[in-house]
Amino acid sequence: MNSLVSESAAEPLLFRWDSPRGEKLAIAIFLALSLAAHAFCFYIFQIVYPPTVALIPPPARVALITPASEEGRTLLRWIDAEDPALAFTTRRPQETKLRALPKAEHVPSYSAMEPTLKNIPPLERDLRIPSCQPPGAVPLARQKTNPPPRVVKRSVSFSNELQAFGAPILPAQAFVASNEEMPGRIQFRVAVSKLGEVRYCFPINSSGDPALDEQARLYIARCRFPQNTANAGKADSFLTWGTATIAWGNDIARTQSTPAARVTP
Repeated sequence: MNSLVSESAAEPLLFRWDSPRGEKLAIAIFLALSLAAHAFCFYIFQIVYPPTVALIPPPARVALITPASEEGRTLLRWIDAEDPALAFTTRRPQETKLRALPKAEHVPSYSAMEPTLKNIPPLERDLRIPSCQPPGAVPLARQKTNPPPRVVKRSVSFSNELQAFGAPILPAQAFVASNEEMPGRIQFRVAVSKLGEVRYCFPINSSGDPALDEQARLYIARCRFPQNTANAGKADSFLTWGTATIAWGNDIARTQSTPAARVTP
């Protein structure tokens, strides 16, 4: 037990438990020096840099230009001399009266230069007997009216491959265009069966109006060819391909857009 106490006493402790007298003295000395330095600085700055004094702005003054002084009279004369309104104003002399017309004598022009007189033309009298017929009517120039435009109907033609089926039977259909432009010629690739029916119809080009192209396709699809004796009674074994061409005329109706139809929501 004694050996353990001796070993612990020989080893230094982690914290020093001695009374900090020297540190308290040092802190007191530093506080005294700081207080003396602050007092010295306040004394120095108060003497070297005195407090600033706020200056009050001078009161507003109004100077009146009066003819009481020579400077005022000189300035007023200069203002009257430099007035632009007086420079462009016509002043009458002081001796003239207001609204007094100048004494000017009128001198006619013919007194200095005598004009040349012209002779009077001779009097001519019409001794002819007046006509008993009343005067004619005023001719009226009538504007010539243009003749009505000639109606050119559309034409439908088929290629030589379909000529063996005879003349086609065209359905009655009215075409309506969706715009005011003249449509171009349109062609279709068609397939005709042995019974004279149009089985397939494909557009090759466009006329410029999609609505008119669809009407023309249905028109070609409804065409029928007459059956001749060579084709009668035979089975529909194959199709004959050809082309159909529609040349447009001026018999196409135009859609008239109403004001209600042009209003967009």
